[in-house]
Amino acid sequence: MLLGHSSFVGPLAWIAPDEEFPEGGIVSGGMDTMAFVWDLRTGEKVQSLKGHQLQVTGVVLDGGDIISSSVDCTLRRWRKGQPVESWEAHKSAIQAVIKLPSGELVSGSTDTTLKLWRGKTCLHTFSGHTDTVRGLGVMHGLGILSASHDGSIMLWAQSGEVLMVMVGHTSIVYSVDAHVSGLIVSGSEDRFAKIWKDGVCVQSLEHPGCVWDAKFLENGDIVTACSDGVVRIWTVDQENIADPVELEAYASELSEYKLSRKSVGGLKLVDLPGLEALQIPGTSDGQTKIVREGDNGVAYSWNMREQKWDKIGEVVDGPDDSMKRSVLDGVQYDYVFDVDIGDGEPIRKLPYNRSDNPYDTADKWLLKENLPLSYRQQIVEFILQNTGQKDFNIDPTFRDPYTGSSAYVPGQPSYASGIAAKPTFKHIPKRGMLVFDAAQFDGILKKFSEFNNTLLADSEKKDLSLTEPEISRLGAIVKILKDTSHYHTSRFADVDIALLLKLLKSWPVAMIFPVIDMLRMTVLHPDGATVLLRHVEVNDVVMEMIMKATTDPALPANLLTSIRAVTNFFKNSSYYSWLQKHRSDILDAFSSCLASPNKNLQLAYSTLILNYAVLLIEKQDEEGQSHVLSAALEIAEQENLEIDSRFRALVAIGSLMLEGLVKKLAMDFDVGNIAKAAKASKEAKIAEIGADIELLTKQS
Repeated sequence: MLLGHSSFVGPLAWIAPDEEFPEGGIVSGGMDTMAFVWDLRTGEKVQSLKGHQLQVTGVVLDGGDIISSSVDCTLRRWRKGQPVESWEAHKSAIQAVIKLPSGELVSGSTDTTLKLWRGKTCLHTFSGHTDTVRGLGVMHGLGILSASHDGSIMLWAQSGEVLMVMVGHTSIVYSVDAHVSGLIVSGSEDRFAKIWKDGVCVQSLEHPGCVWDAKFLENGDIVTACSDGVVRIWTVDQENIADPVELEAYASELSEYKLSRKSVGGLKLVDLPGLEALQIPGTSDGQTKIVREGDNGVAYSWNMREQKWDKIGEVVDGPDDSMKRSVLDGVQYDYVFDVDIGDGEPIRKLPYNRSDNPYDTADKWLLKENLPLSYRQQIVEFILQNTGQKDFNIDPTFRDPYTGSSAYVPGQPSYASGIAAKPTFKHIPKRGMLVFDAAQFDGILKKFSEFNNTLLADSEKKDLSLTEPEISRLGAIVKILKDTSHYHTSRFADVDIALLLKLLKSWPVAMIFPVIDMLRMTVLHPDGATVLLRHVEVNDVVMEMIMKATTDPALPANLLTSIRAVTNFFKNSSYYSWLQKHRSDILDAFSSCLASPNKNLQLAYSTLILNYAVLLIEKQDEEGQSHVLSAALEIAEQENLEIDSRFRALVAIGSLMLEGLVKKLAMDFDVGNIAKAAKASKEAKIAEIGADIELLTKQS
């Protein structure tokens, strides 16, 4: 045990055995602003690196030197225990630092950027994340990995280009690492470590708590550090898998943890009293009480006349409950904001009701959280900005109850630097692509069989029917597609894809929709997408499919399967150039979907538009963004449209305005009225995205 830090220890770096450290050493960084070097042979602290003003967040070896990063915004270089140089690398807290094989350093910061350093010279600033960059990693031969509080993982070329965005976590991503095999692993506050291949999540490893860190061992096994205080090793080697008793115990641990987190009616199940609470009489007729019965919360009402509790029924969360109001500690609020203090601590929750005085709320919250009252100005601005209360009327008689000074007036200079008050949005910008990944494979095979029998019975079309080996081949394709847990290792033969494309070309138009549906799922498989791409590059079979499926009069089944298939192409970045090249033809081909009474077609069209918005923002394609914006506005104007269809179009509009090149064009199209109408919607998420867009229209 190595004892020396006076507060919690964060980053560690391994020193390989050498003359100075025959059995190796460790560099540690702590909340106490110190970094220490330890000799593992003796267990002694041999160097104390003192100089940072705030928490040390990263340590890395650079030859014989040590580089450290800190919440104090600086990077420092140490040599033989002595400071060599330091520089302000970011204007906000630095959360991580790594060294690249080429020798440069990379830092990640609360300012949402990464910076590439050669010595003290910044070669490039990487902008793309919308929240704190928390973890960094190296993808050998490709580039730099970053994990962010915005829930995404990005792969960057050293030139600054975004090569891949991985979206799948539902909370802060703390760490990311890569293996020589091409696999990536990430750890998140959402309790999962996720394994990624070619930008696709191929496996999720569930934990009974936050996954602070996840790293690969050389053999491909993964080590995770969980907030329950346990380090676990995950392996693909059957001989090393834990015995059934341990696996069963772990499954039970997960189950108990999830049960402890379960809530009913906004209340934690574990916080509810047991049935014994019903032994206490009520105080008024109709008084309600919720108690825990097994895995459920059950409501009872006090019957004054009969002096007993009458059972009302189980308490459930209504379909819109979670969207209408936020809950914190069993209490409902209009808002519960996530606030990142930036000192390595977990995100703090700031509850607020629109009827509250924001200054009073800020003061009480800062005291409760034991934070400096100098943060007050930023907190008030943050509340006003994120609740749309820019025109809040200040009470001139208000006095700070703790300092006696007058209220802070928004717009006046701010001298505190603790918390950024930049506007945040509920639903934009959109990260990652949406796909249609549900399939009834048995139904698809049944259709193949039905159509094949029809062809066999027609003497003129008998030659188009499937042979027995081809029918078996279709079954084999479905078997691969069903086994999602092995998508990172399973492979398609070229004849598999060739068979589907042959049927697409030769079968009658009325019979091709199960073929298109099979292709829709195949393109979600990493290897299936790769094999299909070879055919697309040689002979553009997909554009042929689109034209065949959408030619008037288009069959609804062909139209739906083909637009869903094209939407799924966005899952694989290898198709981005093709999608960008054919954008105009694709959107024109499917534009009739909006006028269709079929809600599934409307949703598929909105999803296609949203995916195109995300892609064209990344590609900085202004002409394409204008086309997509026009289509999205046309959808959003239709207030009677299915909710999800309208919502996705509005998210596309907001994302294009926030990060794209067409905000002025949107304003010219009077997007303000669309936002106003959406904000007035009774549907919570439509109202929220309407508020997001309205906030954008008010920004210069």
